[in-house]
Amino acid sequence: MNKKFQALVVEERDSTFFRSIQEKSVTDLPEGELLIRVLWSSLNYKDALSATGNRGVTRGYPHTPGIDAAGIVEESSVETFGPGDEVIVTSYDLGMNTPGGFGQYIRVPAAWVLRLPEGLTLKESMMLGTAGLTAGMSVAALCHCHGSETGEVLVTGATGGVGCLAVSILAGLGYSVTAVSGKHDAAAFLSELGVKKILSREEATDTTGRPLLKPLWAGVVDTVGGDILATAIKSTHTKGVVTCCGNVASPELNLTVFPFILRGVSLIGIDSQNLVMERRKGIWQRLATDWKPPHLKELCREVPLSELDEQITIILKGGQTGRILVNLGASS
Repeated sequence: MNKKFQALVVEERDSTFFRSIQEKSVTDLPEGELLIRVLWSSLNYKDALSATGNRGVTRGYPHTPGIDAAGIVEESSVETFGPGDEVIVTSYDLGMNTPGGFGQYIRVPAAWVLRLPEGLTLKESMMLGTAGLTAGMSVAALCHCHGSETGEVLVTGATGGVGCLAVSILAGLGYSVTAVSGKHDAAAFLSELGVKKILSREEATDTTGRPLLKPLWAGVVDTVGGDILATAIKSTHTKGVVTCCGNVASPELNLTVFPFILRGVSLIGIDSQNLVMERRKGIWQRLATDWKPPHLKELCREVPLSELDEQITIILKGGQTGRILVNLGASS
């Protein structure tokens, strides 16, 4: 099979990285048990890093990013999947050091592949993507927090991909959600998702240096790290749960042990890339049913592959609100 397809390719020339849409062949793809025709993908911050030559994400170039892909199996060498199956692939090594979802075809191990859950379309699955899986894992952690359903829950980076999906899921489940956002024009967007209160980054950052602050939050979904995360931990109620999945503000965490030993606060790291498949299936099933965000369509903007380059620049500058859905079928 020597089928041609379109893909976003990142190349390095004289230590500078360039992005372009190129024609590729399925014979260019690595070995793998499944050949999948990609119909939908989504843009994540990690994709933007890969697209600009970040060696911490992608070691070698030229490369096609895209840690999310949803499509149809065209070839299979395993019994568990067959041609015509609708499937999702997120994380593992997809789009990092393996050609990813910003190409119309991928070839991957069957162990990376999830059958599309009933209750979701392929398009909806990429409205969620890795961001939705990460948000779902965070919600699962908070659901084990006794009392969080009756107290306030804080979501930081609330206009980003993980943040807005976490807000929508939590509000849909009846939680009282307070959001942190640095975007001054995001109030209407967040209110529509069900946010009760919005804090600026300054309001969410403690400058006193105190080891503990007045308890405010029954639970926290943090997507940014740094001083905002440290402040949230110091402001969490006894036995509260704080989840952490990002470091766009900073990877540093300046804290004492007091929130953990005096209030019993739990800090849970969220690693969706290496989530075992059985647990992954469980989170996706919840996202397809009772955790399906009620504002899913409103959270997304759809673009063809040809307009993806512009969106990569926007997300790197912190200008993205909601989710960017990539229509690979529109690029044929």
